[in-house]
Amino acid sequence: MVQSLRALYARAIVTCALAGYAHSFSTFQWPNPQLSYADSQIYEGSMSILTQGCPPRENTTVPAQWLRIASAYHDMSTHDVDDGTGGLDASIQYELDRPQNVGQGMIDSLNDFKAFRVAAPFFGMADTIALGAVFAVAGCGGPLIPFSAGRVDATEAGPETVPEPQQDLASHTEAFRRQGFTPTEMIGLVACGHTLGGVRQVDFPLVVTDTEDVVQTFDTTTNFDNAVVSEYLQNTTENILVVGPNVTTRSDFRIFSSDGNVTMQRYVDFLSSDTFNETCGTLIERMINTVPNEVTLTEPISEPFDYVVSEPLFSYRNGTLSMATTLRVINPSDNPSRTITLLWADRQGSSCPSTGCTSPSTSSQQVVFSLIGNIQGLTGIRYSFNATINATTSLSKFWFEINENDSSDPVVVDNGGSGFVIEQDTIFIDNSRSENLFLSSSFTDVRKVIVAVRGDASSSVSITTFDPNSSASTPPYVLTVTTTELQLDESNPSEGGFTFFTGNVSETVNFLNIVANVGGTSYTQENFDMTVVNFPFVTS
Repeated sequence: MVQSLRALYARAIVTCALAGYAHSFSTFQWPNPQLSYADSQIYEGSMSILTQGCPPRENTTVPAQWLRIASAYHDMSTHDVDDGTGGLDASIQYELDRPQNVGQGMIDSLNDFKAFRVAAPFFGMADTIALGAVFAVAGCGGPLIPFSAGRVDATEAGPETVPEPQQDLASHTEAFRRQGFTPTEMIGLVACGHTLGGVRQVDFPLVVTDTEDVVQTFDTTTNFDNAVVSEYLQNTTENILVVGPNVTTRSDFRIFSSDGNVTMQRYVDFLSSDTFNETCGTLIERMINTVPNEVTLTEPISEPFDYVVSEPLFSYRNGTLSMATTLRVINPSDNPSRTITLLWADRQGSSCPSTGCTSPSTSSQQVVFSLIGNIQGLTGIRYSFNATINATTSLSKFWFEINENDSSDPVVVDNGGSGFVIEQDTIFIDNSRSENLFLSSSFTDVRKVIVAVRGDASSSVSITTFDPNSSASTPPYVLTVTTTELQLDESNPSEGGFTFFTGNVSETVNFLNIVANVGGTSYTQENFDMTVVNFPFVTS
């Protein structure tokens, strides 16, 4: 029934019906699981909880650790502009035994990212690390950095090209040139990165030589601000990489002073906070977007898409086909008279009028936004729908109409005019027949997935599941991908031309693909979003 029906985010065509006028917002053509998922993680995901308020951890902060792992001194540092290789690709997971990557913070950060189970077929650890950097900067009061998705995870270690504090200025300048940054940008990146965190004695004993010091912070604040610059210029800094007893490892001093402090002075002049934040936002965005030449990132997302349609969920029972979905509306006016209607066209053009069959919203609730959404002052309402559809004629596409009932023209959300097209109605996960199971014999939770097929028992069905809950206890952490042949479900006999197949999957699976052979024809449904299903709970 659905093909690639991951949460739909589309800045839609707004049709003013009475005036015959249409205004087009920036849009992507649905379905686009990658952009959909990126938006959901930025604005409604849970990762930012660990960075809000710049929380401390292990004599530093969680955001400092998250920014460090992504930085030009670590994961991204493998980039080489000369041959277009390396960059932010999660190769850091294979490089933790290198001296420059030591520290519990690296392990802690990767464990954080694993615990949030963000990884998806189109959103790997590299994207997660980059998103962590965005949250890290925002969580400590820094600039909001637009996020682009599409990084490709490395499967092995990158070259050993990470700059180290004992290297001379020429070596650092060349390292940053190879990464794609000028000497001036090198100064900015180091200052921006070192506004958070510090150096741990246990990790770098040649830098922090006093064993009484657990950690030497780069400046006297934990916020993302220009204190690291002002304290340096005022000669009050205690930055160990500027005034440390080991002259050889004073890398920040060599970098900051390399142009006679011209760049550093610029960050404390008039409107310095704005200058520093704007510079840092631009440089860090470039840093996390540094990827191999063959990798293409999405356009940057700096604000949420206007409308979010969740994965449509289908079910067939007693001759009736039902579809449940939701529509998220960003920054709606406070209007209790608003009505939102789901409309659809049938596949045969015989059961719905030319204007579409209709079903009103059944309920609504306020959207809970993440750190980024709260900083941007977003509000949102999610409207729910549960439509009853003629099973024989089915549906070919659907759309929405928002009516404020105040004499203004209604807004039509219709995927740029084409509607949200249902490309096939032969296979779908039956939402009401599927179950969340607690297996009392093994004390485990699984999901019993029921796939409805318009065909007989001779059909074959398999599913490929993507589980972000890696079975590894230490990095690298990769998606667990499993392919399972489904069996005929004897507890759900054939009905209305549908045959039902079943199989159990892990309760942590977040996406799956379905492949079915029905009457010699192959059908697929890709990137079905398991995070929005509403299966009944059963103890077995």
